[in-house]
Order: sequence, then C-alpha cells, then structure tokens
Amino acid sequence: MTFLDMLHTAGQRNASMLCVGLDPDPARFPGAWRGDASKIADFCASIVEATADLAIAFKPQIAYFAAHRAEDQLERVVAHIRRVAPHVPIILDAKRGDIGSTAEQYAIEAFERYQADAVTLSPFMGFDSVQPYLKYPGKGAFLLCRTSNPGGDDLQPQRLADVPGQPRLYEHVAQLAQGPWNLNGQLGLVVGATYPEEIARVRALAPTVPLLVPGVGAQGGDARATVQAGWTANGPLIVNSSRAILYASSGDDFADAARRVALETRDTLQAARLL
Repeated sequence: MTFLDMLHTAGQRNASMLCVGLDPDPARFPGAWRGDASKIADFCASIVEATADLAIAFKPQIAYFAAHRAEDQLERVVAHIRRVAPHVPIILDAKRGDIGSTAEQYAIEAFERYQADAVTLSPFMGFDSVQPYLKYPGKGAFLLCRTSNPGGDDLQPQRLADVPGQPRLYEHVAQLAQGPWNLNGQLGLVVGATYPEEIARVRALAPTVPLLVPGVGAQGGDARATVQAGWTANGPLIVNSSRAILYASSGDDFADAARRVALETRDTLQAARLL
C-alpha cells in the first residue's frame, strides 16, 4: 500500500485530517515520568493508543528522540504504531536536505531503519537532494514550502527575478512539487497554518499534492481557516497538532486529556469542510 493509499484509508476510516505530532519532551512528562528520557517510548505509546482512531497520520519529530539518545525508542514507537494502528501512516519529521550519497543514507535512515511512510525534506539544495527518496516506491516526501515560523519571511516570500513571472520562492517550490519534480506522485508540501492566505495560494498552484500543515494549536494557527484555505476533494490535507495534544494535562490523566483535545481538534477540522 502506498503512502497516498494509507492517507486515504486513514482519512476515511477515522474521519480525520488530524495529524498527531510526537514531540516527546521529558521535561514536560506527567508525574513520576517527568525528566526521565527512558520513558519517551512509553509516553508516545500512550498518546498513540489514545488517538489511534482519531488520526490521519502520526508525525514523530526525530530531534526529540536523538537529543536524548533515544533513537532505539523511536524504532519502538514506530513498531507500536504498526501494531495499534497499521492503517495510519507515519511521517518522519526530519527536514533533511543534502545531496548525493549523503541523501541516499538519509533515505535509508527514514525508510529502512525507521520504516516511515513519508519524510519531511528541505528542497533548498535542489532536485538531486530530493531524488534519492523518490527511489522508494510508494513512499512520500514533504518539501518545506511556506513554514509557520516567523523567520520563514526571510526567504520564502521573496520573488525570484530569474524565473518567468517572478514567483515568490514558496510559490516556485509549490509549482515544482505539483509538476516536474513529482515524477511518481510521491511529493507533498509543508505549509504553515499561521498563513491561511498562503495556504490557499499553494493549494491553487498545487491542487492535488498532499499538504502537511503544522502550526495548529500551540503555534496559534486557526484550524477552520486552515481547512477552508487548503481542503479540496482531490488534494489531501494533513493538519498537525503536537504540543496542544501531548501536554493537554501534566497529570496521570494525560492520555485521556490528549484524547479529548485530539477529538475536539479532529471534529473542528471536519466541521470546517462544511462551512
């Protein structure tokens, strides 16, 4: 089953556009687990179990594991997702961006070591930094396009004088992902929820590619505006929320609280399609 097939299945089965981000920070763990990096896999497993029927995808952020020498726990988390929610795809949030043999090694890391279904990439170094990932049939690659951080303004909205029509950089990335770079329909784009007007612009330029939209929840993105800007029947929308779900409670009820917030967010996203 391809990544796109899994997205469709999870979206239909769980009636969801919600991606649950797994950004485990031991300093924010509940109760006796607080500060204990050996509990990363246990914490994530609890979140996965609480939200498995609500998510269109899970998105573990690799830095939160690697910073604590917990790569083995990331492997355990992925294996747990496969057991608990085999129909829900896993997007490894790694934002890799390198060329040649190095990119090939990163692709091995994402798709062979961690068994992810998709990975986030930086396209700044060009197509040869993306191509090694596309050699894995059915896997997905999300290119950073218009990100939710304030510093994205430094580069992404700048116009390209040497490209016909002088598109903004993020617009050019969207056109490449919809067109010449998307050889086998494996590419998606990362577009921040803090810029709904630009989500709409990206969707107009890339009407069929999946959009991964971070920034809903703790970063202040508006869930309704995000859906209205980016959802179409033919273009998958994957709206990520991490901290708002993971740390909905600092007590022993953290998993129940995470489920409540995930359910509310999922339902808000679904309802926005009808507005």
